Amino acid sequence: MTKILFHLNCLVQGGAERVVSNLANHFAGEDYEIIIATEWQGENEFKLEKEVRRLHVGLIQGDEKKARVSQALLRVKYLRRAIRAENPDVVIAFGHKANYRALTATVGMKTPVIISVRTDPVGHYDGLADKFLIPLLYPRVAGCVFQTEGQRDFFPRFVRKKSRIILNPLNPKYIGVPRPERRVKEIVQSGRLVDFKNQPLLISAFIKVHRRYPEYTLKIYGGDSRDGTKEILENLIAANNAGEYVKLMGASDTLERDLVNASLFAFTSDWEGLPNALMEAMALGLPIVATDCPCGGPRTIMTDGVDGLLIPIKDEKALVEAMCRLIEDPDLAERLGEEARSISEKASGQIVISQWREYIHEQIG
Repeated sequence: MTKILFHLNCLVQGGAERVVSNLANHFAGEDYEIIIATEWQGENEFKLEKEVRRLHVGLIQGDEKKARVSQALLRVKYLRRAIRAENPDVVIAFGHKANYRALTATVGMKTPVIISVRTDPVGHYDGLADKFLIPLLYPRVAGCVFQTEGQRDFFPRFVRKKSRIILNPLNPKYIGVPRPERRVKEIVQSGRLVDFKNQPLLISAFIKVHRRYPEYTLKIYGGDSRDGTKEILENLIAANNAGEYVKLMGASDTLERDLVNASLFAFTSDWEGLPNALMEAMALGLPIVATDCPCGGPRTIMTDGVDGLLIPIKDEKALVEAMCRLIEDPDLAERLGEEARSISEKASGQIVISQWREYIHEQIG
């Protein structure tokens, strides 16, 4: 039986956390022993199958009073202790700090470490500490999983040589949902209310769309990240007296039903890794307008004019024009939406899990 230890900060709902929980739950149903070692637990976490074991490897009571350097060293110490005790066949880390912790914690061990980059490296892996840690620690990686070519090409050749690009697995509930008989006059978006998703751009652009098409409404589904974005959006809606046609819907567990009848899905992020929300909208067959944001996530899964419309980031005029184009040309919108459904053929759980399984066993040997 192959024993895998996943390491990441937490399982609070987010992109990397969703992928880890999906992988863990799939593998747990096969001939694998699965452990997830996290720094902390939080509210609204992804659910795990009972066969998946969860370990706490973060700070313990009293550690919060210690200096930051001491805390960082203790996090590595606790993870190293867990890895020694569990003796997994492979450690798979997800995320910036988790990658560094896993590589540091396994120094002197034979345990292979696979790391995964889940965001745009520019602005996240190019700080002063990164310029020291990447050449120091990354030569130790057994492998690295990226979501896009843009992510991969940021890193040194010695990392790229060991890497694989694997898409995120789609939740099965988004696959095969019937096409609606009639679309409602709604524009929708799903995703956390957080600064880099640039929902203020969407609201500002939609207000202009609404002047031309007053029968349309905008619904934004997503939980509050508590970074101040929700308050910015509420103030923007209030300042434009837009409360009757712009709605913040909050988080939803039924997006496959909430979104499917909409006229189009608008994605406005300034940067992303590989956005799950965009993949889910494609799987539902929604006509899509998306920013061509770094590090190339939308461009990895979409082709402009074939299965959606790609526009420059932070370009309100382009966003308005693209949304109006799809409203005015429903035949084009439906054609793009139907083509977008093909994402299910590339990113079904079965396909992605198979790619991960193959890559993991290549590194284990």
